[in-house]
Amino acid sequence: MNSLTAQNIQNKLKEALAGLSLQFDAISLEHPADLKNGDYSTGAALQYAKQAGIAPRTLAEKIVASLGTIEGVAKVEVAGAGFINFYLSSSELAKAVEEARKEDMWGSNSNLSGKKIMVEYTDPNPFKEFHIGHLVPNALGESVARLFQFSGATVKRANYQGDVGVHVAKSLFILLEKRVTDPTITDLSAAYPEGSERYEGDPDAKTAIDALNKKIYDKSDSQVDALYAKGRKLSLDHFEEIYKMLGTKFDYYFFESEAGPIGVKIVREHPEVFPLSEGAVIFRGEEYGLHTRVFLNKQGLPTYEAKELGLAKMKEDACNFDITITITGNEQAEYFKVVMKAMELALPELRGKLAYKTNGMLRFAEGKMSSRTGNIIRGEDLLKDLADAAKTRAAESRADDAEKLSMEIAVAAIKYQILKQAFSKDIIFDRERALSLEGDSGPYLQYAHARAHQLVEKAREQHIDAKVDQSVGPNDLVRLLHRFPEAVEYAASLSEPHLLTNYLLEFASSFNSWYAQVHVLDGTPEAAHKVALVDAVRRTLKNGLWLLGIPAPERM
Repeated sequence: MNSLTAQNIQNKLKEALAGLSLQFDAISLEHPADLKNGDYSTGAALQYAKQAGIAPRTLAEKIVASLGTIEGVAKVEVAGAGFINFYLSSSELAKAVEEARKEDMWGSNSNLSGKKIMVEYTDPNPFKEFHIGHLVPNALGESVARLFQFSGATVKRANYQGDVGVHVAKSLFILLEKRVTDPTITDLSAAYPEGSERYEGDPDAKTAIDALNKKIYDKSDSQVDALYAKGRKLSLDHFEEIYKMLGTKFDYYFFESEAGPIGVKIVREHPEVFPLSEGAVIFRGEEYGLHTRVFLNKQGLPTYEAKELGLAKMKEDACNFDITITITGNEQAEYFKVVMKAMELALPELRGKLAYKTNGMLRFAEGKMSSRTGNIIRGEDLLKDLADAAKTRAAESRADDAEKLSMEIAVAAIKYQILKQAFSKDIIFDRERALSLEGDSGPYLQYAHARAHQLVEKAREQHIDAKVDQSVGPNDLVRLLHRFPEAVEYAASLSEPHLLTNYLLEFASSFNSWYAQVHVLDGTPEAAHKVALVDAVRRTLKNGLWLLGIPAPERM
């Protein structure tokens, strides 16, 4: 925790422990789950009681007695077996309200401040569908990028797309067979699963597709080249339409067709890392407790593994990053362990700069999707379905553009369902819950923001000048508001958006509960303070939704 108050508390605790002649390491300081137990809490007394030779609670009482005055802290109490709880002063919490009302809340004290980070995510393949599985790394990657950015890092977003490979050959094989010269997205959607079925069930088709794959790589057939170029552009343009819906804009696009030759060169230059084996070039992962993988096949073509080497080099050349993190599926974890070990050996300058996080799958009751068999749900279809379901509510709102609002609700519905889970966990999509305004949903957070925004607008119409009154006693809403910067810092430090999602749900719930009990625009002098608090809530929810990659509509 990097807030000044938290640092003051930790410094005082260190002085107290040193004064008691105790040897200590870092002192943990946490936010109690129950607000009744204060704003900060430490178990230091439990941790060092054995060394002190006394009961934890007795040590806690000795520590508290020697703390003295701590700036920003109104009260310190010993609780339970020996926890020490710290309660912030009204003036300290009032500062949090004032800070939250500022436009600029970007981090500067974070460990990420000043770092240059590249985040690679989404990674759909041209000639295949952008299915709902791509929505998961897109939502997670975008939120991680924003958490880093909010914490003071310079962030570059990257998208790596497989525009060559046997999947392309499968699609082109069907299009050529059917003499489709100007394909549509529908044509591409149908071609890949049909080509996959033929590849696995028809030996002649498999031979033809493998030969076609080589032609795509060496660009030896003008008819194939022309159809490939049309299909590639069609796919990439279609993906851009989906990225726009989702609020994602990439800084760099990398392609397998470009990474492949670079990867081949790296592999060829390092025979000590990549030996020849039965006509193929491999990496012997067993020597490092991993498994062996092929980097160049018997035809001399680069596999995904070799292309990853080329991609790493391309990333380094494009952006001299401190770290690059790849968001990928759980099923790729073992693959990435091998590839990253090979990268460290072949590209030693990147050692310590490479990272990845794996995500779970988005599932419905029917189970796992497969773009190979055609049994998939397209990402844009899910978004449009949710937007259609939200149109009634959008039409009832006072929004200037009901169509736009319905899509914003749809984006919130799907992204929240993804982001409320820890990275590696699967997501079970519940359509009804996703669109609910009753809590634990993206639209619920949006509605809380819209409610706060409308209150602030109404106060302006009534010429109420919002002003924080430091003499007003703290409440749960203000105390949760104080935690926002640290909630962001914690989520960013672990690259786990679900930690922020959980915080925002609790915060929005606290605001709605407070709103139900308090008449904000009551015409009294206290209204100015209440409006200031609502304004702080509005800005905090807006910032929080931005960090999740979720739109923050002003009317719902």
